[in-house]
Amino acid sequence: MGRVYTLANQKGGVGKTTTAINLGASLVGLGQRVLIVDIDPQANATSSLGVDKHAVRGGAYEVLLGQAAASAQVLYNPRLNISILPSSPALAGAEVELVNEIGRELKLRQAIAPLVERYDYILVDCPPSLGLLTVNGLMAARDGVLIPVQCEYLALEGLGELTRTLQRVRQAIFPTLKVRGVILTMFDSRTHLSGDVVTEVRKYFNEQVFQTIIPRSIRLAEAPSYGLPVTAYAPASSAAHAYEALAREVLAGDGVAVMESIV
Repeated sequence: MGRVYTLANQKGGVGKTTTAINLGASLVGLGQRVLIVDIDPQANATSSLGVDKHAVRGGAYEVLLGQAAASAQVLYNPRLNISILPSSPALAGAEVELVNEIGRELKLRQAIAPLVERYDYILVDCPPSLGLLTVNGLMAARDGVLIPVQCEYLALEGLGELTRTLQRVRQAIFPTLKVRGVILTMFDSRTHLSGDVVTEVRKYFNEQVFQTIIPRSIRLAEAPSYGLPVTAYAPASSAAHAYEALAREVLAGDGVAVMESIV
């Protein structure tokens, strides 16, 4: 049985999509079968794996509206050995179209249920909002939520709101929803602020914060323009090594035996 983790943070620019792609690619490099599920209308995860979001003819939109089976819309990248359920700008209309649907919060969870046996890890990339698409992502998070947090002051302010949203979802419809871990991203060792944010986040979330910290990296920022994760674009970079370390930490926490990296 595969694990399903949702990456969520209502604040944009915290490295959520970057983490979904690069954690996924690093897990592949450690021998795992990985599916990325892109439910962000901006479709950045889709583009980051070399798929033209404007050319997507079937993806998360059709799946959420029940027009197609998820298995039929999954795309496989043979170079990267990773799969993606792509998004497209059409997904922006899904929140309105789903609002009157019965069980609208469960559409994604039900749609990807048949895929759980096919993959070791399914990573759901949510939009930077707390709307119906993100709630669908949270409801699909059978094994927990991964929260990327940028090492800057404003990122701390958004954590309280996200925590309250998670609590509301627990109380209303998903009492077993849990935080799998907080991932510190865009760390700049040259600034005191980054260190202060790390301290505050660790104080707030305690043992739920991953030990691995993702550094700010030019290579990491460049990689999506080539349709590649940083592990393929710049495998010797500090960011690539950091994401491999994060993947190893995730696997260790899940009790999965870790093979040697093939990167």
